[in-house]
Amino acid sequence: MNNPTNNPTVWRDPALTGLRAVAALAVVGTHAAFATGFLTHGYVGALSARLDIGVAVFFVLTGFLLFRPWVRSAADGAPAPSVRRYSRHRLRRILPAYVIAVVAAFEIYTVFTPGPNPGQSLYGLLRYLTFTQIYTDDYLTTLLHPGLSQMWSMAVEVSFYLALPALAFALLRRRWRPARILIGLAALAAVTPAWLVAAETTDALPSSAGMWLPGHLAWFAGGMALAVLQTLRVRCRAVVAVPVAGALYLMVATSLGGVILGPDPWWVPAVKATLYAVIATLVVAPAALGSRDSYTRVLASRPVVWLGEISYEIFLLHVVVMALAMHLVLRWPLFTGSMPGLIAATLALTVPAAWLLHRVTAPQSRARSAGSSAASALPRCEAASFSSGPSSAAVRSDPVGRNTGS
Repeated sequence: MNNPTNNPTVWRDPALTGLRAVAALAVVGTHAAFATGFLTHGYVGALSARLDIGVAVFFVLTGFLLFRPWVRSAADGAPAPSVRRYSRHRLRRILPAYVIAVVAAFEIYTVFTPGPNPGQSLYGLLRYLTFTQIYTDDYLTTLLHPGLSQMWSMAVEVSFYLALPALAFALLRRRWRPARILIGLAALAAVTPAWLVAAETTDALPSSAGMWLPGHLAWFAGGMALAVLQTLRVRCRAVVAVPVAGALYLMVATSLGGVILGPDPWWVPAVKATLYAVIATLVVAPAALGSRDSYTRVLASRPVVWLGEISYEIFLLHVVVMALAMHLVLRWPLFTGSMPGLIAATLALTVPAAWLLHRVTAPQSRARSAGSSAASALPRCEAASFSSGPSSAAVRSDPVGRNTGS
């Protein structure tokens, strides 16, 4: 089989970068729905609340892009990727922009105080900078920062980065046995519903345990499975995958995905997380598996790819910008106003700032080419997608937090 670097059809497919833009816009949308109260508007509001599926799309992309080098090495009989190089690239890509965004948010909230902010302290700053803010039994009341509420997903993402080399070794064992690998990935995905059921029905886990990596492993496993299927040259047509994903999305916006306000039955987080894993995997599959159709052509178009290139920075900045826009620019009280209007205002302010942050902090080889063309804005292993948005099963003690993450 071809070496990964010699297979640009998928490895450097701009449609994958375009998917990051779609996921980022979905996250902005669900946060705007929460802030304006739109998510309480019946079934249409539930559809807007389920835009938090953008985080699942990000995690599937991460699983696919980061696991793929290990898969290709096993398939080629080559040495496994260097863990040191992998770790260096991960740190270089995420840390500079993340640190700037976190410190800036803490600085802004020293003078911008629209409401309670339990995370605004030196201790909170240290926890956010070390990606450990979610590992507590009382996250909502002690460490939730309203300008950084989306950063729970970065804590999950970093924990997956740390776990991936060990997962790759356990699944592959330096041998190319696709059936066994796929069975192992199915077992890995099964951890998520089991974990969430345990988190909901027992007191053995902290209230925030639904936000941790085990509660989202199925999403990463979906992308990892796509990496195996891509190496087997399996194809997935968008004309089949996308309508099925859309039908499941309409389904998860019903009571199967939980109520918007109020407690959910114990089984809802597990069902919702499983459906999200299937939907997000189907959304990513056509681009990951080399489909060439109108779906991937739209994703690979120049404006979409450009937004995808700065999607990580949009993720980092959009929550604090949305709060500033709503309170200082639009002057809307919380849970009032127009969802489309808030999205437009947030993006108008966030996109330029995200572009600048990307130019300043992204690795130079990427920063120079960002936005220059669809072909130059291509995803690589060291620049895989980043998660964003609200958790599907966050904190048991707050029904609203569990459903919106805001």
